[in-house]
Amino acid sequence: MTRRRWIADEVSGDRAALVGQHADHLVSVLRARVGQDFDIATGETVRRGRITLLDDGRVEFELGEEVSHASLAEITLVLAIFKFDRMEWAIEKCTELGVSRIVPVIVRRTDSHLTAAAAKRLERWQRIARQAAEQSRRAAPPEIAAPIKVAEAFSFPGSLRIVLAESEERTLLRDVVKPDAAEVGVVLAVGPEGGWTEDELQSFRQAGWISASLGNTILRAETAAMAATAVVASTLYSL
Repeated sequence: MTRRRWIADEVSGDRAALVGQHADHLVSVLRARVGQDFDIATGETVRRGRITLLDDGRVEFELGEEVSHASLAEITLVLAIFKFDRMEWAIEKCTELGVSRIVPVIVRRTDSHLTAAAAKRLERWQRIARQAAEQSRRAAPPEIAAPIKVAEAFSFPGSLRIVLAESEERTLLRDVVKPDAAEVGVVLAVGPEGGWTEDELQSFRQAGWISASLGNTILRAETAAMAATAVVASTLYSL
């Protein structure tokens, strides 16, 4: 039977712990007990952990042997901010698909009330990513960066930077990403509801980004983010 994986909140030598709501879920919902074994991700490794203490808001583990785990390619998702419920869905599913970093971006078509509230959502987005990482048995959640403005996104670093554009008619994403891109990583920029404005697309291109599309249909922002991540991940992991 596959053991459930948890990402430790605290690690010290051969000891680890979950704290707060993280621990409460294990105790109250999953009815954990002393002596039960789980896989515990400690940042750089995953180890078998046996529960030694159950307390209010705290679960402690004794760490044992290292457990093998798959490494993930470097996939950065530069994600325009859109309706929070749909954006949370995208963060959860793209985490399951293997993104290593998500950078929320305030763009021209981001609603003003979303712009004002975005910074306060960061902790919630990070919690969603951690839960999705545990569910999908990742060794660590993706980094969820603080929101940036679109002007900062144009100069975002990366050897292979791709901006998804509905107006792109010649280049498909699947034709841009090759398996050897796993060596350098991929940066994907996904626009908001309504897409990038023409001047934003022009700025991406002038900054050296490759424009690509997912096909002839118009996708919702969250669908585009998940589909693009799946295309890239399936290519990079084909090695």
